[in-house]
Amino acid sequence: MTATLPQTTLTDDDDLSGLGYRPTLHRKLGRYASFAAGFSFVSILTTIFQLFAFGYSFGGPAFFWTWPLVLGGQLLVALVFAELAAQLPLSGAVYQWSRRVGGETVGWFAGWYMALAQVVTAAAAAIALQVVLPQLWDGFQLVGGDPALTSVTGATNAVVLGALLLTATTVINSIGVGIMSRINSIGVTCEIVGVIAVVLALATAARRGPEVVTDTSVLTASDLGATGAFLVSALMAAYVMVGFNSAGELSEETLDPRRTAPRTILSALLVSGIGGALMLLTALMAAPSLTDGRLATEGLPYVMTAVLGTFWGKVLLIDVAIAIVVCTLAIQTAGSRLVFSMARDGQLPAATHLAHVDPRRGTPVWPSVVIGALAVGLLAINIGNAALFTTLSSVCIVMIYLAYLLVSVPTLIARLRGRFTANEPGLFSLGRWGVPINIVAVLYGAAMVVNLSWPRSEVYDPTGEHPWLTFSAPAVVIGVLLLGLLARRSRKASA
Repeated sequence: MTATLPQTTLTDDDDLSGLGYRPTLHRKLGRYASFAAGFSFVSILTTIFQLFAFGYSFGGPAFFWTWPLVLGGQLLVALVFAELAAQLPLSGAVYQWSRRVGGETVGWFAGWYMALAQVVTAAAAAIALQVVLPQLWDGFQLVGGDPALTSVTGATNAVVLGALLLTATTVINSIGVGIMSRINSIGVTCEIVGVIAVVLALATAARRGPEVVTDTSVLTASDLGATGAFLVSALMAAYVMVGFNSAGELSEETLDPRRTAPRTILSALLVSGIGGALMLLTALMAAPSLTDGRLATEGLPYVMTAVLGTFWGKVLLIDVAIAIVVCTLAIQTAGSRLVFSMARDGQLPAATHLAHVDPRRGTPVWPSVVIGALAVGLLAINIGNAALFTTLSSVCIVMIYLAYLLVSVPTLIARLRGRFTANEPGLFSLGRWGVPINIVAVLYGAAMVVNLSWPRSEVYDPTGEHPWLTFSAPAVVIGVLLLGLLARRSRKASA
């Protein structure tokens, strides 16, 4: 094993040089660590724990079918990404793929949307500690008072806990990819074990059969209409199944990335999709009641408490807390590599500092610091207006889907123009299925952007206190676009 490692590393670095970059990052990630990067970003144990109630409140038991629908669409996107990862194993994958198939401007905006979305996503993941830690021990409520996220004291404490976590993940990322990958891999292993334990516990406590997912009573009774309610409930799955591309973001730190990254992009999504589907199904089968209203307000924690009791429920909460930590770590790591990649090409302010790699640690320190600092600053919004922070967290998912479109659309255009060549034998390739898969991936992505952005008070202003938030998604997307144009123009003026 030790005899072949230098040869593999040398070959990978020569390959990178052939793509136009001098190797500066340390290659230490194997296949499992690469898989863990994508899986922990999705983090089904964290996100389903948080969002089950949202999906159920609109779709009832039938909201289960939104999960395979979104999984199928995202799998098409992942197939396109996997083929690109085999051709372009570069850090900042979304930016690099988009730039190299669609041109510098398209690539810049793909990176711009993705980078800002990852800052918000890191903050949203970190703030989730407030949902878990005070339930484990009231000593984690450092700011005395009500721990609920909607209260002033709960919102303030959430910022404190989130800031502490982001500080820790920034330090870990600054030390090097080796320790990051070890912590992430251990955390992902704990999360996978937790998912399996949850599914088994719920399955053995089932009160009804799998036919529960055919119950459409909530859908048909909705004021939105059955179709409208189904589309809103689908946002739950759309919020969860993003970030599987993180394996590609770490390509320059992965051994044999042309073969490893495509496999781990697909496996991270598939394992998350299958595990999530089983969690949703068994939760519906084991819920004490489908009609008492608690599934729509308390969600999965209500089911787990009823099935596992207090002690094992707290064990699960510990596992969820671990999942939140590694999720935040993975998001920040992926975001820092994206910022590093854009800065290396001179695409960002302070590019020299952001592109610098510590030669001893082999990691870009400043991008991690910048993302951590911005995420902590963003957390402060939650103190004064929790509704606004929740809205921003939702809107950032729209920006991720837009960034994905800025990869899949130019890739499709390149295919149709005959400028997208198949990968060499032995590497992942869609072959003759490339065009039809890419077409459906684009259509799916565009449909999800519309669904996520559509002004609906039920999604963006459920309390009715801030009607202006209803149009927040299109407003923020346009605002970020205009801000990007200014940033890009100022960069060119100073060049």
